Amino acid sequence: MTDYQRTTTSETTTTDPYVNPAPAASTVRTTDTAYTTPGPGGATMAARVVTFAFGVLQALLILRIILLLLVANPGNDIVSFVLNITQPFVEPFLGMFSLNRVTADQGSVLDVAAIVALIGWTLVEMLILAAIRIFSRRPAEAV
Repeated sequence: MTDYQRTTTSETTTTDPYVNPAPAASTVRTTDTAYTTPGPGGATMAARVVTFAFGVLQALLILRIILLLLVANPGNDIVSFVLNITQPFVEPFLGMFSLNRVTADQGSVLDVAAIVALIGWTLVEMLILAAIRIFSRRPAEAV
């Protein structure tokens, strides 16, 4: 991709009232050229990728919590896919508290570890996005 070039030309006419016998007019023409790269910068693109990846993870963790609350059939392909995909992300948070799961009489499960994992991974996302913002280069404002 090429840079986008923007050229601005301005013309200023001034007259000197102190010149005899008739005022003289002088014209000044200035041209400013600015180059702008197309699309988002590297830091913006990295922030978008991180936000997308963590958004997918958060959606899957929420789906896991809902499926376990509603006593979804683990033999179903979609349910087993969601549970298997999210398990590695819940593993670091298992055993953090003495209570990992709350089970009801009819089989409904409140996965406390998955809720803590959702909060934990959201905090990790926030830290990564903050680091990207800190190390991103912003153009200096024209004075």
